[in-house]
Amino acid sequence: MNVQFDHVTKTFGAHMALNRLSFTMKGPKIVGMLGRNGAGKTTALNMIAGCIFPNDGSIDVNGYPPATKQSSVCLINESGNFNKEFTVKDTVKSASLFYPNWDQKRADELISLFQLKRSKKVKSLSKGMESALGIIVGLASYSPVTIFDEPYIGLDAAFRSRFYDLLIEEFEREPRLFILSTHLIDEAAKLFEEIFIIHDGSLILHKDAETLREESFSVTGAKKDVMELNGKSPLHRKEFAGRTTAYVFGPEWNRHEAELHLLETSAIPIQELMVHLTNSHTGGRK
Repeated sequence: MNVQFDHVTKTFGAHMALNRLSFTMKGPKIVGMLGRNGAGKTTALNMIAGCIFPNDGSIDVNGYPPATKQSSVCLINESGNFNKEFTVKDTVKSASLFYPNWDQKRADELISLFQLKRSKKVKSLSKGMESALGIIVGLASYSPVTIFDEPYIGLDAAFRSRFYDLLIEEFEREPRLFILSTHLIDEAAKLFEEIFIIHDGSLILHKDAETLREESFSVTGAKKDVMELNGKSPLHRKEFAGRTTAYVFGPEWNRHEAELHLLETSAIPIQELMVHLTNSHTGGRK
């Protein structure tokens, strides 16, 4: 259940999608791969599934090059996962033949849960129902590495919540490496055990979720007190009504020390942290 990238580079014409990307994911675990649009997340996820090959560097999935063991990875993309002319029944049957750990009973339960009609063609499904079909295939595949890249486009808040519950339920039932990429970061953040942030094709952060929460927080108080707290530049700073709030990240920042100086502290949502981290890597305003 391990994925390893070693200095992986991928270009599409003049565009560099991945720039010597290196990381290791070790399962079973639920991890988040996060980043802005165009950061390289989808390219990396398709490489894990053996759908795209690197120009340079190496990728190892469970001890093998991805293309040699594609049935051990189930990748569900935002769209375009299935033959539009297939019915729901055809799609599920096709998946059952490809994934060796397929659980038909679980697929049937999920089809009923999401209220899909087996006779409907993929091309006639709403965007939400097509996303539901992707979730069904991903969960019922029981692939050692299961990837969801923006899996719930078109699903309402209730069905997205159901998906999160199902993800935890399936992980407890049959632990595997789940990789989730989403722009609804704060909504899904409670699921993540580890977080990877990619920016401009490179890894800028890899932390377990608990450490990330401990090392990132905001500090609010009088400008002089906030500025004297550490002497280092925060990720981001803003002023309002005569008070300054600094967003800080890293082991050098001590939340207890800030509170001893009677400064207010609070957690930073992971989505906001990602925005400020990526700003700091592109010369954005701090």
